[in-house]
Amino acid sequence: MLDLAIIGGGPAGLTAGLYATRGGLKNVTMFEKGFPGGQITQSSEIENYPGQKEVVTGMDLMQDWPEQCSAFGLKHEMNEVTKITKSNDIFTLTLIDGTSQEAKAVIIATGSVPKRANVKGEDTYFGKGVSTCATCDGFFYKGKEVAVLGGGDTAIEEAVYLSKICSKVHVIHRRDTFRAAPNTIEHMEKANNIELILNSGVDEIIGDTSGMTGMKIKNNDTGDISNLDVPGVFVFVGRDVLNETLKQEDGSFICNMNDFGEVIVDLSMKTSVPGLFAAGDIRIEAPKQVVCAAGDGATAALSAIAYLG
Repeated sequence: MLDLAIIGGGPAGLTAGLYATRGGLKNVTMFEKGFPGGQITQSSEIENYPGQKEVVTGMDLMQDWPEQCSAFGLKHEMNEVTKITKSNDIFTLTLIDGTSQEAKAVIIATGSVPKRANVKGEDTYFGKGVSTCATCDGFFYKGKEVAVLGGGDTAIEEAVYLSKICSKVHVIHRRDTFRAAPNTIEHMEKANNIELILNSGVDEIIGDTSGMTGMKIKNNDTGDISNLDVPGVFVFVGRDVLNETLKQEDGSFICNMNDFGEVIVDLSMKTSVPGLFAAGDIRIEAPKQVVCAAGDGATAALSAIAYLG
Protein backbone atom coordinates (compact mmCIF):
# COMPACT_ATOMS: atom_id res chain seq x y z
CA MET A 1 0.00 0.00 0.00
CA LEU A 2 1.22 3.49 -0.86
CA ASP A 3 1.59 6.16 1.77
CA LEU A 4 0.75 8.76 -0.87
CA ALA A 5 -0.44 8.56 -4.47
CA ILE A 6 0.00 11.61 -6.68
CA ILE A 7 -2.11 11.74 -9.83
CA GLY A 8 -0.63 14.00 -12.48
CA GLY A 9 2.97 14.83 -13.39
CA GLY A 10 2.92 18.55 -14.08
CA PRO A 11 4.51 21.25 -11.89
CA ALA A 12 1.98 20.63 -9.07
CA GLY A 13 2.39 16.85 -9.08
CA LEU A 14 6.17 16.92 -9.35
CA THR A 15 6.57 19.47 -6.57
CA ALA A 16 4.20 17.46 -4.39
CA GLY A 17 6.36 14.42 -4.99
CA LEU A 18 9.53 16.32 -4.16
CA TYR A 19 8.18 17.72 -0.88
CA ALA A 20 6.49 14.48 0.15
CA THR A 21 9.58 12.31 -0.32
CA ARG A 22 12.03 14.86 1.04
CA GLY A 23 9.62 15.34 3.95
CA GLY A 24 9.99 11.72 5.00
CA LEU A 25 7.30 9.71 3.23
CA LYS A 26 8.88 6.47 1.99
CA ASN A 27 6.30 5.03 -0.35
CA VAL A 28 5.16 7.70 -2.79
CA THR A 29 4.19 7.07 -6.42
CA MET A 30 3.25 9.62 -9.05
CA PHE A 31 0.90 8.33 -11.74
CA GLU A 32 1.46 10.08 -15.07
CA LYS A 33 0.65 8.32 -18.33
CA GLY A 34 3.26 10.28 -20.28
CA PHE A 35 6.55 12.02 -19.66
CA PRO A 36 6.34 14.29 -16.59
CA GLY A 37 6.25 18.03 -17.10
CA GLY A 38 2.64 18.85 -17.85
CA GLN A 39 1.02 21.27 -20.29
CA ILE A 40 3.69 23.91 -19.67
CA THR A 41 6.15 21.87 -21.74
CA GLN A 42 4.23 23.07 -24.81
CA SER A 43 4.82 26.75 -24.01
CA SER A 44 7.22 28.59 -26.28
CA GLU A 45 8.47 31.22 -23.84
CA ILE A 46 8.76 31.33 -20.05
CA GLU A 47 10.17 34.57 -18.67
CA ASN A 48 8.43 34.93 -15.29
CA TYR A 49 9.52 31.88 -13.30
CA PRO A 50 11.42 33.08 -10.18
CA GLY A 51 15.16 32.54 -10.40
CA GLN A 52 15.03 31.82 -14.13
CA LYS A 53 16.42 35.03 -15.60
CA GLU A 54 16.80 33.72 -19.15
CA VAL A 55 13.77 33.26 -21.39
CA VAL A 56 13.34 29.52 -21.89
CA THR A 57 10.81 27.14 -23.38
CA GLY A 58 8.48 25.19 -21.13
CA MET A 59 10.34 22.01 -22.00
CA ASP A 60 13.65 23.56 -20.95
CA LEU A 61 12.16 24.75 -17.67
CA MET A 62 10.78 21.36 -16.73
CA GLN A 63 13.51 19.04 -17.97
CA ASP A 64 15.34 18.66 -14.63
CA TRP A 65 12.31 18.42 -12.36
CA PRO A 66 11.67 14.64 -12.70
CA GLU A 67 15.30 13.76 -11.96
CA GLN A 68 15.35 16.03 -8.90
CA CYS A 69 12.20 14.37 -7.56
CA SER A 70 13.38 10.81 -8.19
CA ALA A 71 16.60 11.56 -6.31
CA PHE A 72 14.53 11.75 -3.11
CA GLY A 73 12.66 8.54 -3.84
CA LEU A 74 9.60 9.53 -5.87
CA LYS A 75 8.47 6.70 -8.12
CA HIS A 76 6.87 7.38 -11.48
CA GLU A 77 4.36 4.86 -12.79
CA MET A 78 3.49 5.44 -16.44
CA ASN A 79 -0.17 4.57 -16.03
CA GLU A 80 -3.51 6.36 -16.03
CA VAL A 81 -5.80 6.48 -13.01
CA THR A 82 -9.40 6.24 -14.16
CA LYS A 83 -11.21 6.37 -10.80
CA ILE A 84 -10.62 7.08 -7.10
CA THR A 85 -12.82 5.61 -4.37
CA LYS A 86 -12.48 5.55 -0.60
CA SER A 87 -13.52 2.96 1.99
CA ASN A 88 -12.49 2.65 5.64
CA ASP A 89 -9.92 5.45 5.34
CA ILE A 90 -8.18 3.74 2.40
CA PHE A 91 -8.26 5.03 -1.17
CA THR A 92 -8.43 2.66 -4.12
CA LEU A 93 -7.07 3.85 -7.45
CA THR A 94 -8.43 2.03 -10.49
CA LEU A 95 -5.90 2.02 -13.34
CA ILE A 96 -6.58 1.93 -17.05
CA ASP A 97 -4.77 -1.41 -17.40
CA GLY A 98 -7.37 -3.05 -15.13
CA THR A 99 -5.23 -3.20 -12.00
CA SER A 100 -5.73 -1.19 -8.82
CA GLN A 101 -3.57 0.40 -6.16
CA GLU A 102 -4.36 1.33 -2.56
CA ALA A 103 -3.11 4.47 -0.84
CA LYS A 104 -3.47 6.12 2.53
CA ALA A 105 -3.61 9.62 0.98
CA VAL A 106 -4.02 11.06 -2.50
CA ILE A 107 -3.07 14.32 -4.21
CA ILE A 108 -4.98 14.97 -7.42
CA ALA A 109 -3.08 17.25 -9.82
CA THR A 110 -4.43 16.33 -13.23
CA GLY A 111 -4.71 19.94 -14.42
CA SER A 112 -6.63 21.04 -17.49
CA VAL A 113 -6.47 20.93 -21.30
CA PRO A 114 -7.28 23.41 -24.07
CA LYS A 115 -10.94 23.84 -24.95
CA ARG A 116 -12.26 23.51 -28.46
CA ALA A 117 -13.96 26.50 -30.03
CA ASN A 118 -16.90 24.32 -31.16
CA VAL A 119 -17.20 25.91 -34.58
CA LYS A 120 -18.16 24.21 -37.82
CA GLY A 121 -15.20 22.48 -39.44
CA GLU A 122 -13.02 22.47 -36.32
CA ASP A 123 -13.19 18.71 -35.82
CA THR A 124 -12.88 18.02 -39.54
CA TYR A 125 -9.62 19.93 -39.84
CA PHE A 126 -8.16 19.34 -36.39
CA GLY A 127 -4.58 18.29 -37.02
CA LYS A 128 -4.97 19.42 -40.63
CA GLY A 129 -4.76 23.15 -40.00
CA VAL A 130 -6.48 23.49 -36.62
CA SER A 131 -4.12 23.28 -33.64
CA THR A 132 -3.99 24.12 -29.93
CA CYS A 133 -0.19 24.12 -29.70
CA ALA A 134 1.87 26.78 -31.45
CA THR A 135 5.13 25.29 -30.18
CA CYS A 136 4.21 21.91 -31.65
CA ASP A 137 2.86 23.03 -35.02
CA GLY A 138 4.07 26.57 -35.67
CA PHE A 139 7.08 25.38 -37.65
CA PHE A 140 4.80 23.94 -40.34
CA TYR A 141 3.64 27.46 -41.20
CA LYS A 142 7.03 29.12 -41.53
CA GLY A 143 6.71 32.12 -43.84
CA LYS A 144 2.93 31.71 -44.13
CA GLU A 145 -0.07 33.56 -42.71
CA VAL A 146 -1.94 31.99 -39.78
CA ALA A 147 -4.66 32.97 -37.33
CA VAL A 148 -4.95 32.81 -33.55
CA LEU A 149 -8.35 32.60 -31.89
CA GLY A 150 -8.57 34.01 -28.35
CA GLY A 151 -7.70 37.00 -26.21
CA GLY A 152 -6.12 35.67 -23.01
CA ASP A 153 -2.47 35.36 -21.99
CA THR A 154 -1.93 32.08 -23.81
CA ALA A 155 -3.47 33.33 -27.05
CA ILE A 156 -1.40 36.50 -27.11
CA GLU A 157 1.82 34.80 -26.00
CA GLU A 158 1.48 32.23 -28.76
CA ALA A 159 0.58 34.91 -31.31
CA VAL A 160 3.87 36.65 -30.48
CA TYR A 161 5.71 33.33 -30.81
CA LEU A 162 4.10 32.67 -34.19
CA SER A 163 4.92 36.18 -35.38
CA LYS A 164 8.60 35.20 -35.30
CA ILE A 165 7.94 32.26 -37.64
CA CYS A 166 5.03 33.30 -39.84
CA SER A 167 4.70 36.16 -42.32
CA LYS A 168 1.54 37.44 -40.62
CA VAL A 169 -0.58 36.45 -37.63
CA HIS A 170 -4.27 37.39 -37.50
CA VAL A 171 -5.56 37.55 -33.90
CA ILE A 172 -9.32 37.01 -33.78
CA HIS A 173 -11.01 38.07 -30.55
CA ARG A 174 -14.69 38.36 -29.69
CA ARG A 175 -14.16 41.60 -27.73
CA ASP A 176 -12.30 44.84 -28.38
CA THR A 177 -10.16 44.51 -25.25
CA PHE A 178 -7.87 41.70 -24.12
CA ARG A 179 -7.74 39.71 -20.87
CA ALA A 180 -4.01 39.15 -21.25
CA ALA A 181 -1.48 40.78 -18.90
CA PRO A 182 -0.30 44.29 -19.90
CA ASN A 183 3.25 43.07 -20.47
CA THR A 184 2.00 40.36 -22.82
CA ILE A 185 -0.10 42.87 -24.76
CA GLU A 186 2.93 45.14 -25.02
CA HIS A 187 4.91 42.34 -26.64
CA MET A 188 2.12 41.84 -29.15
CA GLU A 189 1.95 45.53 -30.00
CA LYS A 190 5.67 45.54 -30.77
CA ALA A 191 5.24 42.84 -33.40
CA ASN A 192 4.67 44.54 -36.76
CA ASN A 193 3.15 41.48 -38.41
CA ILE A 194 0.27 40.84 -35.99
CA GLU A 195 -3.10 42.04 -37.27
CA LEU A 196 -6.08 42.30 -34.92
CA ILE A 197 -9.59 41.23 -35.92
CA LEU A 198 -11.69 42.40 -32.96
CA ASN A 199 -15.36 42.01 -32.01
CA SER A 200 -15.37 38.97 -34.24
CA GLY A 201 -15.53 35.19 -34.16
CA VAL A 202 -14.99 32.22 -36.42
CA ASP A 203 -18.21 31.19 -38.14
CA GLU A 204 -16.73 28.24 -40.04
CA ILE A 205 -13.39 26.62 -40.83
CA ILE A 206 -13.20 25.56 -44.44
CA GLY A 207 -10.86 23.42 -46.50
CA ASP A 208 -10.49 20.54 -48.91
CA THR A 209 -9.06 17.03 -48.91
CA SER A 210 -5.55 18.39 -48.30
CA GLY A 211 -6.56 20.30 -45.19
CA MET A 212 -7.74 23.69 -44.01
CA THR A 213 -7.69 26.53 -46.53
CA GLY A 214 -9.38 29.37 -44.65
CA MET A 215 -12.11 30.60 -42.34
CA LYS A 216 -15.33 32.54 -42.45
CA ILE A 217 -15.16 35.39 -39.92
CA LYS A 218 -18.32 36.93 -38.48
CA ASN A 219 -18.33 40.47 -37.14
CA ASN A 220 -20.25 40.45 -33.86
CA ASP A 221 -21.50 44.03 -34.30
CA THR A 222 -22.71 43.93 -37.90
CA GLY A 223 -23.17 40.23 -38.53
CA ASP A 224 -21.14 40.56 -41.74
CA ILE A 225 -19.22 37.48 -42.92
CA SER A 226 -15.77 37.80 -44.46
CA ASN A 227 -13.25 35.26 -45.69
CA LEU A 228 -9.77 34.85 -44.23
CA ASP A 229 -7.51 32.69 -46.38
CA VAL A 230 -5.06 31.01 -44.02
CA PRO A 231 -3.85 27.40 -43.89
CA GLY A 232 -3.79 27.26 -40.11
CA VAL A 233 -5.56 28.49 -36.98
CA PHE A 234 -4.40 28.11 -33.38
CA VAL A 235 -7.25 27.94 -30.89
CA PHE A 236 -6.75 29.30 -27.36
CA VAL A 237 -10.20 29.82 -25.82
CA GLY A 238 -9.78 28.47 -22.32
CA ARG A 239 -9.31 25.09 -20.73
CA ASP A 240 -11.32 22.06 -19.60
CA VAL A 241 -10.65 20.72 -16.10
CA LEU A 242 -9.53 17.07 -16.09
CA ASN A 243 -11.75 15.80 -13.29
CA GLU A 244 -13.02 12.49 -14.70
CA THR A 245 -10.84 10.57 -12.22
CA LEU A 246 -12.94 11.93 -9.38
CA LYS A 247 -16.28 10.70 -10.75
CA GLN A 248 -18.02 7.85 -8.95
CA GLU A 249 -20.25 5.09 -10.32
CA ASP A 250 -23.41 7.15 -9.84
CA GLY A 251 -21.99 10.13 -11.72
CA SER A 252 -21.33 12.21 -8.61
CA PHE A 253 -17.86 13.32 -7.54
CA ILE A 254 -15.92 11.91 -4.60
CA CYS A 255 -15.41 15.44 -3.20
CA ASN A 256 -17.08 18.84 -3.40
CA MET A 257 -16.76 20.68 -6.73
CA ASN A 258 -17.87 24.07 -8.01
CA ASP A 259 -20.11 24.69 -11.03
CA PHE A 260 -17.08 24.74 -13.34
CA GLY A 261 -15.97 21.26 -12.33
CA GLU A 262 -13.07 22.51 -10.23
CA VAL A 263 -12.22 20.92 -6.88
CA ILE A 264 -13.10 23.02 -3.84
CA VAL A 265 -10.13 23.24 -1.48
CA ASP A 266 -9.06 25.32 1.50
CA LEU A 267 -5.73 27.13 1.82
CA SER A 268 -4.08 23.84 2.78
CA MET A 269 -5.27 22.20 -0.46
CA LYS A 270 -7.60 19.95 1.55
CA THR A 271 -10.77 18.77 -0.17
CA SER A 272 -14.01 17.80 1.54
CA VAL A 273 -12.67 14.23 1.84
CA PRO A 274 -10.04 13.65 4.56
CA GLY A 275 -6.79 12.47 3.01
CA LEU A 276 -7.64 13.77 -0.47
CA PHE A 277 -5.87 16.92 -1.61
CA ALA A 278 -5.98 18.88 -4.87
CA ALA A 279 -3.26 21.05 -6.40
CA GLY A 280 -2.75 23.09 -9.54
CA ASP A 281 -5.23 23.91 -12.29
CA ILE A 282 -7.83 21.39 -11.11
CA ARG A 283 -8.62 23.39 -7.98
CA ILE A 284 -10.84 26.44 -7.56
CA GLU A 285 -9.42 29.87 -8.36
CA ALA A 286 -6.18 28.44 -9.74
CA PRO A 287 -4.07 31.26 -11.23
CA LYS A 288 -2.84 28.83 -13.93
CA GLN A 289 0.79 29.78 -13.51
CA VAL A 290 3.69 27.33 -13.09
CA VAL A 291 4.93 28.94 -9.89
CA CYS A 292 1.45 28.83 -8.35
CA ALA A 293 0.94 25.18 -9.32
CA ALA A 294 4.30 24.34 -7.77
CA GLY A 295 3.31 26.17 -4.59
CA ASP A 296 0.05 24.22 -4.51
CA GLY A 297 1.97 20.97 -4.82
CA ALA A 298 4.28 21.83 -1.94
CA THR A 299 1.34 22.87 0.23
CA ALA A 300 -0.61 19.71 -0.60
CA ALA A 301 2.39 17.52 0.20
CA LEU A 302 2.96 19.17 3.56
CA SER A 303 -0.74 18.77 4.35
CA ALA A 304 -0.56 15.09 3.35
CA ILE A 305 2.44 14.54 5.62
CA ALA A 306 0.54 16.13 8.51
CA TYR A 307 -2.54 14.02 7.73
CA LEU A 308 -0.54 10.78 7.75
CA GLY A 309 0.98 11.87 11.02
